[in-house]
Amino acid sequence: MKSIIIIFILSMTITANAQVTDKEKIKIEELPGIVIKRVGTDFSVYIPNNNPDQSVKLVQEKFIAYDLGKDAEGFEEYLVVMQVQNGTLTATYNENGKLIRVVENFKNVKLPSEVIYSIYRTFPGWSIVNDSFLYTQEDGDIINKQYNIKIKKDNESMKLVVRPNGEIIKAK
Repeated sequence: MKSIIIIFILSMTITANAQVTDKEKIKIEELPGIVIKRVGTDFSVYIPNNNPDQSVKLVQEKFIAYDLGKDAEGFEEYLVVMQVQNGTLTATYNENGKLIRVVENFKNVKLPSEVIYSIYRTFPGWSIVNDSFLYTQEDGDIINKQYNIKIKKDNESMKLVVRPNGEIIKAK
């Protein structure tokens, strides 16, 4: 492959708040898409998800820096799997080296504060037992971005599906 990895970030804004009350919402800036490779006239776009967990960020950074090189030549699809102790990032490239799909699945990650506040506000007295983060992207579009969380109170347990902004999608 004769493509050169092109990494650029259009803009990044970091907002820091010294104190946050219960009524204030913490504003998290979405990161722009990153063009990780140029394939002919197409671009491979990866949109990082601004996860607060350091192990997730580390895998994402290694993925952005990854170069297929000549490894993908001659294959219809090429699969890249990056794994850490608590999860994986799996990416699929087409025969031209264009990024088609990314699936990230991590367990027991550091949850965003919006998710924690939303759960404890909606389910007072419950505690978070375990969690997982699922992120899916296809052709530069985010398909799925959610936290699957198990909460418990006394002998009762419940499974929640929560978006990163704290919106509870399902409770069962």
